[in-house]
Amino acid sequence: MEPCFDLYREIVRLRELGEPAALCTVLLSRGSTPGKETMKMLVRADGSHLGSIGGGCVEEEVRQMALEVLASDRAQTRTFNLNQADVPESGLICGGQVTILAEPVVPPVLVLFGGGHVAKAAARVAKEVDLRVWVCDPREEYACAQTHPAADRCLPVSWAEAVTAVGEAQHHYLVIVTRGHRDDEDVLHAIWQAGCQPKYLGMIGSRAKKAQLDRILVDRGVPATWLQQVQTPMGLNLGAKSAGEVAVSLVAELVRLRRLGPVAASAK
Repeated sequence: MEPCFDLYREIVRLRELGEPAALCTVLLSRGSTPGKETMKMLVRADGSHLGSIGGGCVEEEVRQMALEVLASDRAQTRTFNLNQADVPESGLICGGQVTILAEPVVPPVLVLFGGGHVAKAAARVAKEVDLRVWVCDPREEYACAQTHPAADRCLPVSWAEAVTAVGEAQHHYLVIVTRGHRDDEDVLHAIWQAGCQPKYLGMIGSRAKKAQLDRILVDRGVPATWLQQVQTPMGLNLGAKSAGEVAVSLVAELVRLRRLGPVAASAK
């Protein structure tokens, strides 16, 4: 097990990378328990962990709880009884009780494919709701800190290279706001080809535009069922016109998804 004193340093490192993690803290302990109040364990998305809440079989249950928190992006509190009657296979004889808080400590990453006016506005608004923001654009002047001071990371690389950089994107919101249909098509194809599994996949434009791109991408081998996840028009229906208004509607939709879950968020 890695040293506990590195726990907060690791949180900072994971935030920089945009990799999810959940912090598990002992809120309350009663009776005889190996875990004492304020003890902490950090659980990464791959299930590895740093620190400890006391060890034993309960620590494994807490690790699974943390992975649930990462999947939902919502905190949980749970009480565990440390005795053989509740967990017969454990051999526990402590007779105590421990309450654990598991909370996500790395916010989701909003990846903007395209660095124009909408991306610039979206980056500013997204930072107000504690999202990490990456801006990607092959044109260097559209993916730099001077153009996007609110962004945490700028990637002046090809669309394919940008998609590679986000990896599986299981903790990411991917939003396509490029300068044209052909670029939109290339980004969507790259996302499908890379096997990304984002929490959200949106594209600026109308339903007619999406229908046209769907036909083209199906001809390129992209399954129609996969394309159904692409949110176009993206954002809540606010009647948005300007880049700023589009940014507000988009980020509002992401907040709704994050706080209420996919079922509630699917109702536009």
